[in-house]
Amino acid sequence: MLKRVFGLPLQSTSRRIFSQVTFRSMSEQAITTPVATPAVADSAKPQHPKNGKSKKSKLQVSLKTPKGTKDWSDTDMVIREAIFDTLSNLFKRHGGQTIDTPVFELREILAGKYGEDSKLIYNLEDQGGELTSLRYDLTVPFARFVAMNNIQNIKRYHIAKVYRRDQPAMTKGRMREFYQCDFDVAGAYESMVPDAEMLDIVVEGLTSLGINDFKIKLNHRKILDGIFQVAGVSDEDVRKISSAVDKLDKSPWDVVKKEMVVEKGQTEETADKIGEYVKLNGSLREVYDALTKDATISANEKAAEGLKEMESLMTYTEAFGIDKYVSFDLSLARGLDYYTGLIYECVTSASAAPENAAELKKKSKSSEDASEYVGVGSIAAGGRYDNLVNMFAQASGKKSAQIPCVGISFGVERIFSLIKQRINSADIKPIYTQVFVMAFGGGKDWTGYLPERMKVAKQLWDAGIETEYVYKAKANPRKQFEAAEKAGAPLAVILGKEEFAEGKLRIKRLGPEFADDDGELVDANDFVQIVQQKLSEVHEDGINEVTRLIKGL
Repeated sequence: MLKRVFGLPLQSTSRRIFSQVTFRSMSEQAITTPVATPAVADSAKPQHPKNGKSKKSKLQVSLKTPKGTKDWSDTDMVIREAIFDTLSNLFKRHGGQTIDTPVFELREILAGKYGEDSKLIYNLEDQGGELTSLRYDLTVPFARFVAMNNIQNIKRYHIAKVYRRDQPAMTKGRMREFYQCDFDVAGAYESMVPDAEMLDIVVEGLTSLGINDFKIKLNHRKILDGIFQVAGVSDEDVRKISSAVDKLDKSPWDVVKKEMVVEKGQTEETADKIGEYVKLNGSLREVYDALTKDATISANEKAAEGLKEMESLMTYTEAFGIDKYVSFDLSLARGLDYYTGLIYECVTSASAAPENAAELKKKSKSSEDASEYVGVGSIAAGGRYDNLVNMFAQASGKKSAQIPCVGISFGVERIFSLIKQRINSADIKPIYTQVFVMAFGGGKDWTGYLPERMKVAKQLWDAGIETEYVYKAKANPRKQFEAAEKAGAPLAVILGKEEFAEGKLRIKRLGPEFADDDGELVDANDFVQIVQQKLSEVHEDGINEVTRLIKGL
């Protein structure tokens, strides 16, 4: 029997424990450590200490990450990698090919593309004659890539870090360095077909990450521009009025109206006319019907074009079965200057700031982190930008046909903050070990079977199975079980002294519910296939533990 061979009660040794090591974010607490450096000698009068030793000064170094950034480790990285895997698989399902671009771009490439948010771009020092800036998003670099390579059509995805010099809210996933996961389609296609697929990708992506209580707010820049024309906004003021309207999700109408009139020079009549429309929201059909019945809007050329496209979009969202997730919201403006058509952003109940945000901001003692008084914000956003590629091509002297583009971007850190709130990190192991190889025996001739364990582990690695063993020749049985428990391995392959000599291995499930199960004795030649079979039983429906937790299954 297994208990007799090991000489240990399995009840106490094979109990599965997900031991956790808490790595406190270095951005949460600065640790100051003195570092000795040579003193700089006084040029006028050399110093000669009495003891003959040179005098050293101490330099104080703050061991912290820069504002708005953090280190990632342990279970947090497991969750983030699961998000990346989920979204990259989604993008591949929709025909995406991946690219990568430099983390910094020529400053002129980024300049003038982000409206009022341009002030948030990180500019780098002149390095050898080129002015560069850290990329603010992945969309503008993609448009530059398409124009530079004269690409006529492409479905691309890109998962990479971007940088914004904004006020961080760390626990809400609003950071200065963060990942975006983008999917874009460039090329001329049937109107609104790629746009509808972007909305479906949002729904697929978020639901596959266990986020179901979300709404996709969408609007159309042509409709919005038509509303501004009807209200009397001049063409040169459209973008700055758009940025004011875009604040309606954070500020009441009277605050937005004041900005339009006092700060941006619009008349009270113009602001009130805009207010009649931008407060309108509802289902696609409801808002579409209301706008088509408005003779003033229907008569406007730009608005009429937008409404025609929205009519097509409704057909396609019904085909995808995603209407219930979509809201037509005329207050959505998206301040980025490059959008030309459909625009959208995805929000949840956690997106909005607390009702008493202003009061909380006054009471806040931290200038480093705004988490106390802001919300998560949008967790995914995007839209159509039909002129950006052509603008780059023309500016560089290239001959280029118009390359329409549409895309969606997922904010990983914001999504992470939502997932982190609803799962217990203690249920996630920070490593992926599936099998732990052990050996048990005794007597003066007992060597510990270390080379034999290594050979078994190698066979499992070659089969693609995550495997570990204790790095010690004669490993204590209890220590081996403890190591397996710490790794969270669901399965053990055991080399018993007498059994292995006869060409047999024992395969055992680990965990408290299997403490009294001795496992199955199998032929050493067949053990890999049996391990694979048992692991398929462990992962119900082929879904691993992390995916199951994130999806809320």
